[in-house]
Amino acid sequence: MILAHKIALDPNNVQETYFRKAAGTARFAYNGALDQWQQQFDAWKADPTLPKPTEAALRRQLNALKRDAFPWMLEVTKNAPQMAIMHLGQAFKNFFAGIAEYPTFKKKGRHDSFTLTNDPFTVKGQKVHMPKLGWVRMHEPLRFIGTVVEGTVSRTADRWFLSVTVELPDPPSVRRERQAVVGVDLGVSALATLSTGEKIVGPKAYADALAQLRRLSKQFSRQMEVAKVRAGLQPGPAHPERDAHALVPEYAKDAAAHGPTPCADCEYPDGCVTPTDHRSRAALRCHGHRGPERRRDAQKSSSRPGDC
Repeated sequence: MILAHKIALDPNNVQETYFRKAAGTARFAYNGALDQWQQQFDAWKADPTLPKPTEAALRRQLNALKRDAFPWMLEVTKNAPQMAIMHLGQAFKNFFAGIAEYPTFKKKGRHDSFTLTNDPFTVKGQKVHMPKLGWVRMHEPLRFIGTVVEGTVSRTADRWFLSVTVELPDPPSVRRERQAVVGVDLGVSALATLSTGEKIVGPKAYADALAQLRRLSKQFSRQMEVAKVRAGLQPGPAHPERDAHALVPEYAKDAAAHGPTPCADCEYPDGCVTPTDHRSRAALRCHGHRGPERRRDAQKSSSRPGDC
């Protein structure tokens, strides 16, 4: 079983600069490999005797060139460009299998990230050691205990996160005798309300973040956006609204992660549903088993009550 834990990082200025360089190196390698892939594929169609492009061949080609042509790549970990090309190879496999669109070029400032394998980086407590950088503080320790497979450092609204993939042994199958079912309704005053009338109170940090987001959004709508940053420069200064947009989903995920989960002693072993996203209020609703607070509003709405 493979699970991932996304943890917020707390880098200093030097470490954040390293993250930007590594993400830019990964983006450069991905776009360059995609361009070479297209050229080599067109050449193979014109002359079938030529070899088809592969991610392994592109990685060897980059390794032979980067020391002389791209010496600035040596300032960051070698995993940044290598893993980017491997991701491109997987993207083409998904495309040829018919489960994904054709890969496109990446743009600066959109989904900036780079990936590390399990060998170069180490997680210890609330810090992670990265190659050519040292120890970086994390906001919380790793939640799972197992074999670390890889880690992806990404940027969301000027905040940096580390998503650690961990391989865990498969849990033993447990025979459950009681097959009770309970409805779950996500609300506003409470995180969740069960059909039995039990209420699960959500964390106050989530409500505070929503209130701050509403206030900043209203303030931002009355202002003119600052001038665009010149081409080639780093993104502009952090805006508090962007930070609020990054915090709200994280608080919702934390509330879902620490909320009710199925267990052997639970009265509803197969009926408990854990909310996973603040946008899925209606997705997890068990029609016919609405919470007492929203049952009155549900009768007035035009939605079909349905059956559980």
